[in-house]
Amino acid sequence: MQIGLLQPGPCRHAGLSNSHNPPAHIACGARHATRLGDTSLGRAAGRAARVYVARDRDLPFPPVMLPAHRRRSMNNLCHCMRTQADLRFNFSRNLNPETELKRYFGARAVLGDQRPRTRQRQYACSTWLTVPKNTWPRQSKAGISMALLETKRGVQHFAFEHHREYQQVQFKFLDAVESMDPNNLVLLLQLNSSHVDSLLQLSDVCRMQEDQEMARDLVERALYTLECAFHPMFSLTSGTCRLDYRRPENRAFYLALFKHMTFLEKRGCPRTALEFCKLLLSLDPENDPLCMLLLLDLLSLRAREYAFLTRVFQEWEGHRNLSQLPNFAFSVPLAYFFLSQQEDLPDVERSHAHERAAGLIQQALIMFPSVLMPLLDRCSVQPDSAVSSHAFFGLEAQLSSPPALTQLVSLYVGRTHSLWKDPAVMAWLETNVHAVLRRVDARDPALEDAERKARYQNAPRNVYRHVVLSEIKEATAALPPEVTSQPIMGFDPLPPLDSLISYTRPERYLLHLFENIHPKIPQNTGISFKVEHGPTYTVEITEPGAGQNLNQGVNRLMAAMRDMLANIQFQEPPREDNPDGEGGEWD
Repeated sequence: MQIGLLQPGPCRHAGLSNSHNPPAHIACGARHATRLGDTSLGRAAGRAARVYVARDRDLPFPPVMLPAHRRRSMNNLCHCMRTQADLRFNFSRNLNPETELKRYFGARAVLGDQRPRTRQRQYACSTWLTVPKNTWPRQSKAGISMALLETKRGVQHFAFEHHREYQQVQFKFLDAVESMDPNNLVLLLQLNSSHVDSLLQLSDVCRMQEDQEMARDLVERALYTLECAFHPMFSLTSGTCRLDYRRPENRAFYLALFKHMTFLEKRGCPRTALEFCKLLLSLDPENDPLCMLLLLDLLSLRAREYAFLTRVFQEWEGHRNLSQLPNFAFSVPLAYFFLSQQEDLPDVERSHAHERAAGLIQQALIMFPSVLMPLLDRCSVQPDSAVSSHAFFGLEAQLSSPPALTQLVSLYVGRTHSLWKDPAVMAWLETNVHAVLRRVDARDPALEDAERKARYQNAPRNVYRHVVLSEIKEATAALPPEVTSQPIMGFDPLPPLDSLISYTRPERYLLHLFENIHPKIPQNTGISFKVEHGPTYTVEITEPGAGQNLNQGVNRLMAAMRDMLANIQFQEPPREDNPDGEGGEWD
């Protein structure tokens, strides 16, 4: 099952039972896929129909009496093929934020201040994730490629690979970070403008200095470099391509997508950010290394994709237990409530959505009572005396909450509290809170069942990694000591403990590289390093003024970087054969 599923296309056999005529449904899926240009999917559907007919035409009982598991398998096959075709048809269009901005503000408002189209620089590859800009440095061979590792059960497993030259640059990057002098990072990027980790690290520095435009531009450059290295068979829209996060070379792509998605959400493009969230989840839906399920509900609500969120919940609840996550437990009923307020829906559907919303929000309040008070506090709402004085939602609920659950609650409240400030939403919540209190006083058996289900131990590492990347203060403050006591690197936060290392960094490689570049730096600075094998390492600062020096270094970095980007000039090479013609591709 894929997370990025859109509504399936219409089928002329929809009025018939799938179990009554499965080949007709599959053949319809084949024709639908062929109309969309996906001939390979159409051929696969046609083969499935022929195989089914050849296998079951001589069965001693009619198709309507097929076993339940056979009917479900055929239904899922037909449904999945039509849905994948729709997904491929719409996915690329939704990855462009300008499309969403034009929908909100109009093309004139979005493109009004842009210059008329002139001769554009020719780039080596056409990309979907980003649009290359003329202000970017000339794209050269980055030293990154992608390889197809294996294909299992129709799923293709890929991995980025670092060439030998890129590995040397990666070692220099680790030395630059280890030196704790941001100027070394600028020097490295000047010599290697396509080094992905350097671009992402400088983006974090710009973001901390509130230079959002430059931070976003650096992330887009990193994404462009990685997309140009894609394998010819790697598809962003198929839903069958996987990247193992345990391989360090793949992590930069995950982090670049996550940072780009965050910038899109801040720019007011929640629908585009939702598509990138689906893309991140499709790269490894089983392990979900960046825990995108903790963000999928928020982006769906902000993009007003309520039907998509409710559908994901219905299809995944059976095997993923999404109701055990506070964000899904509260966001799904909120989506149903918003659906019940849409006047274009029939009255029957609106009534059903309202009933479904009431039942799910009461279930969420019973299972996670520690969410209510922090949520009301962030919404600046004072509960009435009946709620504030009741023990079920009182201080005891906060103190008895496990640390892992507290992190998830803090993360959800910090992100979504603005969605609950609507007066209609707050009135609906108040009604259901009082209904829950009446059930608590009546000792409803559902309370004991909720206490049995809501058992949280230590959170997995991907949740901690997501909390670190989210930068929600309340959530990061709740991180356990075993996480905060170890170094957390921005270019590789909390790497998996079972990482698959393809190459290792020689210990203290290029020890005196930056000392030769900056001979004025004292040799005994009071900063000692403890370097371990592999990409992770620890840095122990023993100098009393190290923090002040680091802050000064960051300021010097920003000044040097702005000066570097301001002085970059691009000159087209002269063409003797055709000086006025279009330029070719860059080397």
